[in-house]
Amino acid sequence: MSTVYFRLAARGTADLQRAPFLERLLARADSSTLEPEWRAAAFRILAPEAAMPAAASAAQFAALGPVDGAWVFIASPVHYVAATSSVQLPADGILRLEPPEAELLAGEFNRLWRGAGARLVAGRGGSLYCVFDEPMRAATQDPEAALGRDIGVFLPTGADAPPLRRMMSEMEMWLFEHAVNKVRMARGAAPVSGLWLWGGGATLRALPPLQGWTAGHDAFFGAFPMQTQFPRGAGAGVVVLNERPGSPEWPEAERRWIRPALAELRAGRIAQVKVSAADRCHALSARWSWRFWRQARPWWESFGDND
Repeated sequence: MSTVYFRLAARGTADLQRAPFLERLLARADSSTLEPEWRAAAFRILAPEAAMPAAASAAQFAALGPVDGAWVFIASPVHYVAATSSVQLPADGILRLEPPEAELLAGEFNRLWRGAGARLVAGRGGSLYCVFDEPMRAATQDPEAALGRDIGVFLPTGADAPPLRRMMSEMEMWLFEHAVNKVRMARGAAPVSGLWLWGGGATLRALPPLQGWTAGHDAFFGAFPMQTQFPRGAGAGVVVLNERPGSPEWPEAERRWIRPALAELRAGRIAQVKVSAADRCHALSARWSWRFWRQARPWWESFGDND
């Protein structure tokens, strides 16, 4: 029997609102476990026998197909703010580039860094990828993990981290007062302070096959064919929800995705529903509705600290 896995991916912690139906589900869950590597856990639901590619490898292949090069990172545009004794990534610090902005930055980077063994390539929707000629053995973190925090502890580590961090620093100097930022600020958009390199892995020639389906917007799962509505009877699935619980958009997300999954659960067509956020995952079986005596609490408290 299969599982449908929901990831609550909305960013930031300001102005959190209650979400009664979600809170009732979480209160009646069968179990709650720590799950810091949520993408790996969700991927095992869809492809239990396959090796999981890196987030950047999958995203770049889906956007551009095979490319020349050994290693690739997602290059997320970010806006930093200076605190008293640190540099932080604010809650709205992960930016979106317009496609012409991404193409301009890629072209200029490749002229300036010619011969450095790395190049930027622009994908669909303003995405950027940094492709290296040689493998880069460095552990990196999704910039979402650093939101609202000092970036220092989230920077690359490992054997090849020093040149990678040096390149990220050089990118910051290059982007300072860049023409792209002048245009962005003129229209009221935040300037790009740097490009956060993460999700690195070997370039691909094919994506692994899935035994299930995906939906929503995510750097990794967005590389696979996505559903636009809940596919009844389709078995295992992963849904990344960018709507914040309690927001005006949240009831529609519940209607389109969560309630149909619970209907499949009651009908016995799936075995389990999981709800994940931050580093915690709650699992529900068809018995969840029996636990009516459990008291609901604010949904964010079910996922631990939100600082």
